[in-house]
Amino acid sequence: MRASPAVAGRTVLIAGATSTAGLAVASSLADAGAHVLAVGSNLARLQSVLAVAPEAVLYECDLADFDAVTALAARVSLSHGPIDGLIHLVGGWRGGGGLAGQTDEDWAFLHAHVVTTLRNTTRAFNAGLLASAAGRLAIVSSVSVDRPLAGGANYAAVKSAAETWVRAVGQGFAKAGDTAAAVIFVVGSLDGLETELATRVTGLWDETAASANNSRVALALQSPKPDE
Repeated sequence: MRASPAVAGRTVLIAGATSTAGLAVASSLADAGAHVLAVGSNLARLQSVLAVAPEAVLYECDLADFDAVTALAARVSLSHGPIDGLIHLVGGWRGGGGLAGQTDEDWAFLHAHVVTTLRNTTRAFNAGLLASAAGRLAIVSSVSVDRPLAGGANYAAVKSAAETWVRAVGQGFAKAGDTAAAVIFVVGSLDGLETELATRVTGLWDETAASANNSRVALALQSPKPDE
């Protein structure tokens, strides 16, 4: 993968690091010389990160628990200082069945994984990102925000909420100065786009914060999941 001198030496935390996308991002960042902090809910599964980023530091944490995330942020700050990047890749898909199929159980799952983990991590690490000389926040969103379907209403709604939250974080970054940036990557499906995402994430530090902040970047777009 393309090396990015600008990210070399930066400390980047990946939330949801054991997914296929998380492993691709970890590999790309490590190859570019970044210090990778891999966070997930299961320490055994986190060992897979070491196969692509051998020097990564692993942290087990329930990112839906704000107290746990706050404690994690304190540990990270003590061990590594302010982080330079937060790449939020926690998510999941639940849907289908038209509007009648949008269950409370699916809503609770999606809200916890997509929105709550994002709110928790961005609040806990906001000060660190602002203290960095080049703080970067990135999430992956969906084309369903622009074209929601009845069978994916729960999913589109939580992704829309996540985008709104990130834009608000970006406004806070801009108000605080020109060092931090929040970026939204948009896909139809991440399947097959993990390498492109990893390259884009690694290149975030090649851009100025002012030019990158509150940008919405479409990857190679595919169709959203069908309304089953």
